[in-house]
Amino acid sequence: MKLHEYQAKDILGKSGITVPSGQLVTAADQATKATQIINGPPWVVKAQIHAGGRGKGGGIRLVQYPYEVVTATESLLGNKLVTPQTGPDGIVVNQVLIEEGIEIDREYYLSMVVDRSTGCPTMIFSPAGGMEIEETAATSSELILKEHIDPTAGWMVHNARNLIYSLDPPLPVGAIRPLMSVMGSVYKIFMTLDCTLVEINPLAVTKDRKVYALDAKINIDDNALYRHKELLQLDDTREKDPLEQMAEKYHLNYIRLEGNIGAMVNGAGLAMATMDMIKMAGAKPANFLDVGGGASEDMITKGVEIILKDRRVKAIMINIFGGILRCDVLARGVVAAARKTGIRVPLIVRMEGTNVEEGRAILRDSELKFFVARDLAEAATLVAKQVS
Repeated sequence: MKLHEYQAKDILGKSGITVPSGQLVTAADQATKATQIINGPPWVVKAQIHAGGRGKGGGIRLVQYPYEVVTATESLLGNKLVTPQTGPDGIVVNQVLIEEGIEIDREYYLSMVVDRSTGCPTMIFSPAGGMEIEETAATSSELILKEHIDPTAGWMVHNARNLIYSLDPPLPVGAIRPLMSVMGSVYKIFMTLDCTLVEINPLAVTKDRKVYALDAKINIDDNALYRHKELLQLDDTREKDPLEQMAEKYHLNYIRLEGNIGAMVNGAGLAMATMDMIKMAGAKPANFLDVGGGASEDMITKGVEIILKDRRVKAIMINIFGGILRCDVLARGVVAAARKTGIRVPLIVRMEGTNVEEGRAILRDSELKFFVARDLAEAATLVAKQVS
């Protein structure tokens, strides 16, 4: 679950990290009042969407006069913002954060993630603040400093020192202690809230050696939200795809893609292999839909319904290996969905495993028009022919 910048900064502020004073507005007429409350000029007007690269898309404006705050707010609210991470369709801006401008002396990048290669929480620190970290890593990897944390020991003072004293040029002396405090707080937030990412970019140091989180991003592990029910109210569903929201309701893993082949599988690995085979056959998947190993007949039915709600879908490929999810359960779910929705696109089924013959018999006796594939390669070839 992604948090907006203003939500992330609220968490940082409550953890003792200094953030600029700001006001969230959802209407242009609130902007004038915000300038009367927030220190300025200058002011920073920032679109609140779940995507990076807002500055490149015009979603962050530095302005000097109150009327410019209003104008910038009006130009953002209700309009789509296109950034390198939104895709060409962009995302509608529903809210804007107006903040005080901070005079920056130096900028840094700071984040906490899990390093998959070591399986450890890892703090990333870089003097290349304000830049895309992926771009920095690709062009100037020597600027990326990492500190792996032993979760049994937790964050230690030497972890902070290892990062700070590796900087060249060195950090101003007066900023060392505040930065060490920020690092400790970031680690605590990361572990306490079961985050997949806590990022501050840029982390600014001012001439009077104060440390500010000028921008912030926090992502929470969905699988841990049952432990943080108070965070569920922070979830902004307006930016989510309606079909993905519907899938969440029925505990299905669904991601909308750009193609026209609907795909249903059980298991993430099988899903990836299926999508690869569809593309190798010359077609493109319209979705990633994993019903999971323990899917019920009702979940299968809902999965097919979700796929068919995407008007781009010209054919459906079902690829199931029956283990926990038996093939007869799958077949009954497909038949129920077909009778409820009236499948009018070609249906290609490849199934193997537990009760496979019973499953094939259910499909055969249903009077549904479908193709049965012997293996994954044949299934992909059949589905590509239907849309060629």
